[in-house]
Amino acid sequence: MESRSIQKDIRMPARKLRRVINVVRGKTVTEARKILKFMPYFAARMVEKNLEAAVANAAEKSGMPAEQLKISEIYADESTTLKRGKPRAQGRIYKRFRRSSHLTVKVADNK
Repeated sequence: MESRSIQKDIRMPARKLRRVINVVRGKTVTEARKILKFMPYFAARMVEKNLEAAVANAAEKSGMPAEQLKISEIYADESTTLKRGKPRAQGRIYKRFRRSSHLTVKVADNK
């Protein structure tokens, strides 16, 4: 049985999320929790929160405990980009891109 959790429009570039999710891809849920707990990145908190939601969805759907679950699929996609301006010298303006992303975590039984 597979269960998923999707978090949309996270105010963080997908590149920063991918740095974290590449480490936990394919791991068991208990091992991924331990890894994410000690990662120094803010993106690790987002992935950890989404992983807990996926585990809760699996527990609600099929009553599986977290020890039997494995991360079957995890990915971050780019979302909308807000274009902003930064005032510079002599009346110029530089473009600033405020990127956001979507995070999807799928967990399945550990077989």
